[in-house]
Amino acid sequence: MSAIEELVTELARLPGIGRKTAQRLAFHLLQQPPEQVARLTDALVRVAERVRPCEECGSLTEEQPCAICRDPRRDPATICVVEEPGSVGVVERATEFRGRYHVLGGRLSPLDGIGPESLRMDRLVRRVQEGDVREVILATNPSMEGEVTATYIQQLLGGLGVRVTRLARGLPMGGDLEFVDGVTLSHALTARQELG
Repeated sequence: MSAIEELVTELARLPGIGRKTAQRLAFHLLQQPPEQVARLTDALVRVAERVRPCEECGSLTEEQPCAICRDPRRDPATICVVEEPGSVGVVERATEFRGRYHVLGGRLSPLDGIGPESLRMDRLVRRVQEGDVREVILATNPSMEGEVTATYIQQLLGGLGVRVTRLARGLPMGGDLEFVDGVTLSHALTARQELG
């Protein structure tokens, strides 16, 4: 296999990158000055060497524990459960959430061989049992697997005396009803609120 083919193959392994996009990226990189490609290579090597999951929450960090888990202003009694480390940044940018996080490292997907033992479920249970956790907010994706994961966690934490909540689901601002899928519309109708 040629060096270009090897690069295209590796780039195509990235999520959301198909073969054509991988080819475009490879040829773009080949047209850059060698020092720019070297900076990219160095950055990838540094990330691989330095970044690890936080021992406490599972988010990605260079320091143990991560900055959020170390922050004394964060409320340790509220834990927001997300599927992947990238979701922590999304919640941080979009909200004023001042609790802590728990990253599962994926979602339940029996067809793909991903069961509870593949995720950080046991660590979540330990955090609830060992700490003064009052609320666990389930912020899994609104997909079939995300719903199954949320339901499983709700049952898992059922007898532990902690409030388990789920992010509200419904219609997006500025959206048109004709473009909303049936599941979203159903959730929006179920979670409707009284005006006034």
